[in-house]
Amino acid sequence: MISDKMKEYVSKSSIIRAMFEEGKKLSAVYGDENVFDFSLGNPNVEPPESIKKAVFEILNEESANLVHGYMSNSGYGDVRSAIAENINKKHNLKLTEDNLVMTCGAAGGLNIILKTLLNPADEVITFSPFFGEYENYVNNFDGKLVIVPSDTETFEPDLNALEDKINPRTKAVIINSPNNPTGVVYSEKLIKDLAEVLNRKQEQLGTSIYLISDEPYREIAYDGVKVPYILNYYRNSFVGYSYSKSLSLPGERIGYVVCGSDADDFDDIVQSLNVANRILGFVNAPSLFQRVIAKCLDSKVDVNIYKKNRDILYNHLVDIGFSCVKPQGAFYLFPKSPIPDDVAFAAEAKKFNLLIVPGSSFKCPGHFRLSYCISYDKIKRSLDSFDKLMK
Repeated sequence: MISDKMKEYVSKSSIIRAMFEEGKKLSAVYGDENVFDFSLGNPNVEPPESIKKAVFEILNEESANLVHGYMSNSGYGDVRSAIAENINKKHNLKLTEDNLVMTCGAAGGLNIILKTLLNPADEVITFSPFFGEYENYVNNFDGKLVIVPSDTETFEPDLNALEDKINPRTKAVIINSPNNPTGVVYSEKLIKDLAEVLNRKQEQLGTSIYLISDEPYREIAYDGVKVPYILNYYRNSFVGYSYSKSLSLPGERIGYVVCGSDADDFDDIVQSLNVANRILGFVNAPSLFQRVIAKCLDSKVDVNIYKKNRDILYNHLVDIGFSCVKPQGAFYLFPKSPIPDDVAFAAEAKKFNLLIVPGSSFKCPGHFRLSYCISYDKIKRSLDSFDKLMK
Protein backbone atom coordinates (compact mmCIF):
# COMPACT_ATOMS: atom_id res chain seq x y z
CA MET A 1 0.00 0.00 0.00
CA ILE A 2 1.33 3.46 -0.87
CA SER A 3 2.25 5.93 1.86
CA ASP A 4 -0.29 8.35 3.34
CA LYS A 5 1.70 11.29 2.00
CA MET A 6 1.66 9.86 -1.53
CA LYS A 7 -2.08 9.19 -1.26
CA GLU A 8 -2.49 12.93 -0.71
CA TYR A 9 -0.22 13.78 -3.64
CA VAL A 10 -2.07 11.40 -5.95
CA SER A 11 -5.46 12.79 -4.94
CA LYS A 12 -4.24 16.27 -5.84
CA SER A 13 -2.48 15.21 -9.00
CA SER A 14 -1.93 18.08 -11.41
CA ILE A 15 -5.09 19.19 -13.20
CA ILE A 16 -2.83 20.76 -15.85
CA ARG A 17 -1.31 17.40 -16.75
CA ALA A 18 -4.78 15.84 -16.71
CA MET A 19 -5.95 18.50 -19.20
CA PHE A 20 -2.95 17.72 -21.40
CA GLU A 21 -3.94 14.04 -21.50
CA GLU A 22 -7.58 14.95 -22.18
CA GLY A 23 -6.44 17.12 -25.07
CA LYS A 24 -4.80 14.13 -26.71
CA LYS A 25 -8.05 12.17 -26.40
CA LEU A 26 -10.12 15.00 -27.90
CA SER A 27 -7.63 15.35 -30.76
CA ALA A 28 -8.09 11.67 -31.59
CA VAL A 29 -11.85 12.26 -31.89
CA TYR A 30 -12.08 15.71 -33.51
CA GLY A 31 -8.64 16.09 -35.12
CA ASP A 32 -5.75 18.02 -33.67
CA GLU A 33 -6.55 21.08 -35.80
CA ASN A 34 -9.98 21.36 -34.11
CA VAL A 35 -8.84 21.09 -30.48
CA PHE A 36 -7.43 24.20 -28.81
CA ASP A 37 -5.23 23.14 -25.91
CA PHE A 38 -4.20 26.12 -23.78
CA SER A 39 -3.42 23.97 -20.73
CA LEU A 40 0.30 23.19 -20.64
CA GLY A 41 3.26 25.60 -20.73
CA ASN A 42 5.14 23.52 -23.30
CA PRO A 43 7.12 25.91 -25.55
CA ASN A 44 6.23 25.74 -29.23
CA VAL A 45 9.12 28.00 -30.31
CA GLU A 46 12.05 26.03 -31.71
CA PRO A 47 15.32 26.00 -29.71
CA PRO A 48 18.07 28.16 -31.24
CA GLU A 49 20.05 26.47 -34.00
CA SER A 50 23.16 26.89 -31.82
CA ILE A 51 21.83 24.17 -29.48
CA LYS A 52 21.88 21.51 -32.21
CA LYS A 53 25.29 22.68 -33.39
CA ALA A 54 26.69 22.53 -29.86
CA VAL A 55 25.37 18.98 -29.31
CA PHE A 56 27.13 17.72 -32.45
CA GLU A 57 30.35 19.57 -31.63
CA ILE A 58 30.51 18.15 -28.13
CA LEU A 59 29.72 14.57 -29.16
CA ASN A 60 32.24 14.67 -32.00
CA GLU A 61 35.07 16.56 -30.31
CA GLU A 62 35.07 15.78 -26.59
CA SER A 63 35.93 12.53 -24.82
CA ALA A 64 33.08 10.21 -23.88
CA ASN A 65 34.04 10.39 -20.21
CA LEU A 66 33.84 14.18 -20.21
CA VAL A 67 30.47 14.14 -21.97
CA HIS A 68 28.81 11.23 -20.17
CA GLY A 69 30.76 10.69 -16.95
CA TYR A 70 30.18 11.66 -13.34
CA MET A 71 31.31 15.02 -12.06
CA SER A 72 31.01 17.02 -8.83
CA ASN A 73 27.44 17.02 -7.51
CA SER A 74 27.37 20.76 -8.20
CA GLY A 75 28.22 20.23 -11.85
CA TYR A 76 31.23 20.88 -14.05
CA GLY A 77 33.38 23.68 -12.64
CA ASP A 78 34.08 25.25 -16.02
CA VAL A 79 30.36 25.30 -16.85
CA ARG A 80 29.47 26.95 -13.53
CA SER A 81 32.28 29.46 -14.02
CA ALA A 82 31.03 30.37 -17.51
CA ILE A 83 27.46 30.84 -16.23
CA ALA A 84 28.70 32.94 -13.30
CA GLU A 85 30.64 35.22 -15.66
CA ASN A 86 27.57 35.56 -17.87
CA ILE A 87 25.40 36.56 -14.88
CA ASN A 88 28.07 39.00 -13.69
CA LYS A 89 28.15 40.67 -17.10
CA LYS A 90 24.36 41.07 -17.18
CA HIS A 91 23.76 42.08 -13.56
CA ASN A 92 27.03 43.64 -12.33
CA LEU A 93 27.78 40.95 -9.73
CA LYS A 94 30.92 39.10 -8.64
CA LEU A 95 29.82 35.49 -8.64
CA THR A 96 32.17 32.54 -9.15
CA GLU A 97 31.58 28.85 -9.83
CA ASP A 98 31.30 28.40 -6.04
CA ASN A 99 28.01 30.34 -6.05
CA LEU A 100 26.29 27.92 -8.43
CA VAL A 101 24.95 24.39 -8.37
CA MET A 102 23.76 22.86 -11.64
CA THR A 103 20.33 21.25 -11.25
CA CYS A 104 17.64 19.23 -13.02
CA GLY A 105 15.74 22.34 -14.02
CA ALA A 106 14.23 24.94 -11.70
CA ALA A 107 12.05 22.23 -10.09
CA GLY A 108 15.11 20.28 -9.00
CA GLY A 109 16.67 23.54 -7.87
CA LEU A 110 13.72 24.55 -5.68
CA ASN A 111 13.70 21.12 -4.07
CA ILE A 112 17.37 21.19 -3.09
CA ILE A 113 16.92 24.71 -1.68
CA LEU A 114 13.94 23.64 0.43
CA LYS A 115 15.72 20.44 1.52
CA THR A 116 18.59 22.66 2.66
CA LEU A 117 16.45 25.13 4.62
CA LEU A 118 13.46 23.36 6.13
CA ASN A 119 12.90 21.56 9.40
CA PRO A 120 9.49 19.95 9.96
CA ALA A 121 6.74 22.59 10.48
CA ASP A 122 8.92 25.43 9.17
CA GLU A 123 6.96 27.85 7.01
CA VAL A 124 7.44 29.06 3.45
CA ILE A 125 5.39 31.98 2.17
CA THR A 126 4.26 32.54 -1.39
CA PHE A 127 1.75 34.80 -3.12
CA SER A 128 -1.44 33.69 -4.83
CA PRO A 129 -1.88 32.92 -7.63
CA PHE A 130 1.13 30.60 -7.78
CA PHE A 131 2.48 27.50 -9.52
CA GLY A 132 0.69 24.70 -7.69
CA GLU A 133 3.75 22.46 -7.31
CA TYR A 134 5.16 24.84 -4.68
CA GLU A 135 2.77 23.27 -2.20
CA ASN A 136 4.07 19.79 -3.01
CA TYR A 137 7.71 20.87 -2.94
CA VAL A 138 7.31 22.35 0.55
CA ASN A 139 5.34 19.33 1.72
CA ASN A 140 8.15 17.06 0.50
CA PHE A 141 10.18 18.27 3.48
CA ASP A 142 7.31 18.48 5.98
CA GLY A 143 7.13 22.24 5.78
CA LYS A 144 4.00 24.39 5.64
CA LEU A 145 3.16 26.63 2.69
CA VAL A 146 1.59 29.90 3.80
CA ILE A 147 -0.35 31.77 1.12
CA VAL A 148 -0.48 35.57 1.02
CA PRO A 149 -2.93 37.21 -1.41
CA SER A 150 -2.11 39.53 -4.27
CA ASP A 151 -4.20 42.43 -5.50
CA THR A 152 -6.55 40.75 -8.00
CA GLU A 153 -6.64 43.87 -10.17
CA THR A 154 -2.84 44.09 -10.60
CA PHE A 155 -1.57 40.79 -9.13
CA GLU A 156 1.04 42.68 -7.12
CA PRO A 157 1.77 40.98 -3.77
CA ASP A 158 0.22 42.44 -0.62
CA LEU A 159 3.37 43.31 1.34
CA ASN A 160 1.43 44.39 4.42
CA ALA A 161 -0.21 40.97 4.55
CA LEU A 162 3.22 39.41 4.04
CA GLU A 163 4.66 41.25 7.02
CA ASP A 164 1.75 40.10 9.18
CA LYS A 165 2.32 36.45 8.21
CA ILE A 166 6.06 36.34 8.97
CA ASN A 167 6.84 34.69 12.30
CA PRO A 168 9.75 32.84 13.97
CA ARG A 169 9.00 29.71 11.91
CA THR A 170 9.23 31.55 8.57
CA LYS A 171 12.26 30.24 6.68
CA ALA A 172 11.66 31.49 3.15
CA VAL A 173 9.51 33.45 0.71
CA ILE A 174 9.07 32.19 -2.86
CA ILE A 175 8.47 34.66 -5.68
CA ASN A 176 8.02 33.99 -9.40
CA SER A 177 8.58 36.82 -11.88
CA PRO A 178 7.68 36.85 -14.75
CA ASN A 179 4.80 35.08 -13.12
CA ASN A 180 3.02 31.83 -13.87
CA PRO A 181 0.00 32.13 -14.24
CA THR A 182 -0.46 35.92 -14.59
CA GLY A 183 2.48 37.06 -16.74
CA VAL A 184 3.09 39.93 -14.30
CA VAL A 185 6.67 41.17 -13.82
CA TYR A 186 7.55 42.52 -10.37
CA SER A 187 8.94 46.05 -10.64
CA GLU A 188 12.20 47.21 -9.10
CA LYS A 189 10.23 49.26 -6.57
CA LEU A 190 8.24 46.23 -5.50
CA ILE A 191 11.42 44.14 -5.08
CA LYS A 192 13.01 46.93 -3.01
CA ASP A 193 9.91 47.19 -0.83
CA LEU A 194 9.84 43.42 -0.41
CA ALA A 195 13.51 43.39 0.61
CA GLU A 196 12.81 46.14 3.13
CA VAL A 197 10.03 44.08 4.73
CA LEU A 198 12.24 40.98 4.95
CA ASN A 199 15.20 42.90 6.38
CA ARG A 200 12.95 44.49 8.98
CA LYS A 201 11.47 41.14 10.04
CA GLN A 202 14.89 39.47 10.18
CA GLU A 203 16.08 42.17 12.55
CA GLN A 204 12.94 41.97 14.69
CA LEU A 205 12.95 38.18 14.95
CA GLY A 206 16.71 37.56 14.98
CA THR A 207 16.33 34.93 12.23
CA SER A 208 17.38 34.43 8.62
CA ILE A 209 14.58 34.67 6.06
CA TYR A 210 15.58 33.57 2.56
CA LEU A 211 14.06 34.91 -0.63
CA ILE A 212 13.76 32.25 -3.35
CA SER A 213 13.19 33.59 -6.85
CA ASP A 214 11.84 30.99 -9.29
CA GLU A 215 12.93 32.30 -12.70
CA PRO A 216 12.28 29.99 -15.65
CA TYR A 217 10.63 32.87 -17.57
CA ARG A 218 13.27 35.56 -16.94
CA GLU A 219 14.12 36.03 -20.64
CA ILE A 220 10.50 36.00 -21.80
CA ALA A 221 9.57 39.63 -21.19
CA TYR A 222 7.87 42.08 -23.55
CA ASP A 223 7.80 45.76 -24.48
CA GLY A 224 11.19 46.56 -22.94
CA VAL A 225 10.16 45.48 -19.42
CA LYS A 226 13.15 44.81 -17.13
CA VAL A 227 13.16 41.91 -14.69
CA PRO A 228 15.10 42.87 -11.51
CA TYR A 229 17.79 40.40 -10.36
CA ILE A 230 17.15 39.81 -6.68
CA LEU A 231 20.78 39.25 -5.66
CA ASN A 232 21.22 42.98 -6.25
CA TYR A 233 18.50 43.84 -3.72
CA TYR A 234 18.45 41.27 -0.91
CA ARG A 235 21.39 39.49 0.67
CA ASN A 236 19.72 36.21 1.69
CA SER A 237 18.58 35.26 -1.80
CA PHE A 238 18.51 32.23 -4.05
CA VAL A 239 17.70 32.17 -7.75
CA GLY A 240 16.34 28.94 -9.19
CA TYR A 241 16.81 29.11 -12.96
CA SER A 242 15.88 26.83 -15.85
CA TYR A 243 16.65 26.85 -19.57
CA SER A 244 13.31 25.09 -20.22
CA LYS A 245 11.60 28.23 -21.47
CA SER A 246 14.46 30.57 -22.37
CA LEU A 247 15.95 28.02 -24.80
CA SER A 248 12.85 25.81 -25.33
CA LEU A 249 14.46 22.80 -23.62
CA PRO A 250 11.87 21.64 -21.05
CA GLY A 251 12.57 17.94 -21.55
CA GLU A 252 16.31 18.30 -20.98
CA ARG A 253 15.85 19.26 -17.30
CA ILE A 254 18.78 21.66 -17.13
CA GLY A 255 19.09 24.66 -14.83
CA TYR A 256 20.94 25.92 -11.78
CA VAL A 257 20.69 27.46 -8.33
CA VAL A 258 22.70 30.55 -7.47
CA CYS A 259 23.26 32.00 -4.00
CA GLY A 260 25.25 35.11 -3.12
CA SER A 261 28.42 34.74 -1.02
CA ASP A 262 27.13 37.24 1.56
CA ALA A 263 24.06 35.11 2.43
CA ASP A 264 23.86 33.88 6.01
CA ASP A 265 25.63 30.50 6.47
CA PHE A 266 26.77 30.54 2.85
CA ASP A 267 29.42 27.80 3.18
CA ASP A 268 27.00 25.43 4.92
CA ILE A 269 24.33 26.23 2.35
CA VAL A 270 26.56 25.35 -0.61
CA GLN A 271 27.64 22.08 0.99
CA SER A 272 24.01 21.23 1.74
CA LEU A 273 22.83 22.02 -1.80
CA ASN A 274 25.43 19.58 -3.13
CA VAL A 275 24.43 16.84 -0.72
CA ALA A 276 20.71 17.46 -1.38
CA ASN A 277 21.36 17.14 -5.14
CA ARG A 278 22.77 13.68 -4.48
CA ILE A 279 20.43 12.28 -1.86
CA LEU A 280 17.23 13.46 -3.56
CA GLY A 281 18.27 11.24 -6.45
CA PHE A 282 19.29 13.83 -9.03
CA VAL A 283 23.00 13.15 -8.24
CA ASN A 284 23.97 15.80 -10.78
CA ALA A 285 22.43 17.77 -13.62
CA PRO A 286 22.48 16.13 -17.10
CA SER A 287 26.11 16.05 -18.20
CA LEU A 288 25.72 16.60 -21.95
CA PHE A 289 23.44 19.59 -21.57
CA GLN A 290 25.68 21.22 -18.98
CA ARG A 291 28.31 21.35 -21.71
CA VAL A 292 25.76 22.47 -24.32
CA ILE A 293 24.59 25.37 -22.14
CA ALA A 294 28.15 26.59 -21.62
CA LYS A 295 28.45 27.00 -25.42
CA CYS A 296 25.07 28.74 -25.80
CA LEU A 297 24.89 31.28 -22.97
CA ASP A 298 24.10 34.17 -25.29
CA SER A 299 21.60 32.24 -27.42
CA LYS A 300 17.91 33.16 -27.31
CA VAL A 301 14.57 32.04 -28.63
CA ASP A 302 12.49 34.50 -30.63
CA VAL A 303 10.34 36.10 -27.91
CA ASN A 304 8.45 38.09 -30.56
CA ILE A 305 6.65 34.87 -31.50
CA TYR A 306 5.14 34.74 -28.00
CA LYS A 307 4.44 38.47 -28.05
CA LYS A 308 2.50 38.11 -31.30
CA ASN A 309 0.46 35.30 -29.71
CA ARG A 310 -0.15 37.37 -26.59
CA ASP A 311 -1.36 40.36 -28.55
CA ILE A 312 -3.91 38.58 -30.74
CA LEU A 313 -5.34 36.52 -27.86
CA TYR A 314 -5.37 39.30 -25.26
CA ASN A 315 -6.89 41.87 -27.61
CA HIS A 316 -9.61 39.50 -28.78
CA LEU A 317 -10.60 38.38 -25.29
CA VAL A 318 -10.80 41.96 -24.04
CA ASP A 319 -12.82 42.96 -27.10
CA ILE A 320 -15.46 40.29 -26.41
CA GLY A 321 -15.78 41.22 -22.75
CA PHE A 322 -13.21 39.30 -20.72
CA SER A 323 -11.31 41.19 -17.99
CA CYS A 324 -7.59 40.46 -17.92
CA VAL A 325 -4.30 42.01 -16.75
CA LYS A 326 -2.05 42.34 -19.81
CA PRO A 327 0.97 40.05 -19.34
CA GLN A 328 4.42 41.66 -19.27
CA GLY A 329 6.22 38.33 -19.54
CA ALA A 330 6.01 34.51 -19.58
CA PHE A 331 3.39 33.05 -21.95
CA TYR A 332 0.17 32.98 -19.96
CA LEU A 333 -3.05 34.96 -19.73
CA PHE A 334 -5.07 34.88 -16.51
CA PRO A 335 -8.49 36.37 -17.27
CA LYS A 336 -11.41 36.60 -14.87
CA SER A 337 -14.03 33.91 -15.34
CA PRO A 338 -17.32 35.45 -16.49
CA ILE A 339 -19.10 33.20 -13.96
CA PRO A 340 -17.98 32.81 -10.32
CA ASP A 341 -17.30 29.06 -10.58
CA ASP A 342 -14.06 28.84 -12.59
CA VAL A 343 -14.11 25.02 -12.52
CA ALA A 344 -17.59 24.97 -14.08
CA PHE A 345 -16.42 27.54 -16.64
CA ALA A 346 -13.45 25.35 -17.62
CA ALA A 347 -15.84 22.41 -18.01
CA GLU A 348 -18.10 24.55 -20.22
CA ALA A 349 -15.10 25.51 -22.36
CA LYS A 350 -14.50 21.86 -23.26
CA LYS A 351 -17.82 21.85 -25.12
CA PHE A 352 -16.09 24.13 -27.63
CA ASN A 353 -12.86 22.06 -27.63
CA LEU A 354 -11.11 24.71 -25.53
CA LEU A 355 -8.84 23.32 -22.82
CA ILE A 356 -8.23 25.93 -20.12
CA VAL A 357 -7.05 25.62 -16.51
CA PRO A 358 -9.25 26.87 -13.63
CA GLY A 359 -7.72 29.57 -11.46
CA SER A 360 -8.47 27.43 -8.42
CA SER A 361 -5.47 25.32 -9.44
CA PHE A 362 -3.35 28.37 -8.65
CA LYS A 363 -5.27 29.18 -5.44
CA CYS A 364 -7.03 32.05 -7.20
CA PRO A 365 -10.65 31.07 -7.93
CA GLY A 366 -12.72 33.13 -10.30
CA HIS A 367 -9.99 33.18 -12.98
CA PHE A 368 -8.62 30.80 -15.59
CA ARG A 369 -5.23 30.34 -17.23
CA LEU A 370 -4.45 30.21 -20.93
CA SER A 371 -1.01 29.08 -22.06
CA TYR A 372 -0.43 30.77 -25.40
CA CYS A 373 2.79 28.97 -26.33
CA ILE A 374 1.00 27.29 -29.23
CA SER A 375 0.97 28.15 -32.91
CA TYR A 376 -0.33 31.55 -34.01
CA ASP A 377 -2.54 29.83 -36.57
CA LYS A 378 -4.18 27.67 -33.90
CA ILE A 379 -4.82 30.73 -31.71
CA LYS A 380 -6.47 32.48 -34.67
CA ARG A 381 -8.69 29.46 -35.30
CA SER A 382 -9.62 29.28 -31.59
CA LEU A 383 -11.08 32.78 -31.47
CA ASP A 384 -14.47 31.72 -32.80
CA SER A 385 -14.70 29.12 -30.03
CA PHE A 386 -14.00 31.82 -27.43
CA ASP A 387 -16.78 33.91 -28.98
CA LYS A 388 -19.21 31.01 -28.64
CA LEU A 389 -18.06 30.26 -25.11
CA MET A 390 -18.50 33.87 -24.01
CA LYS A 391 -22.04 33.95 -25.47
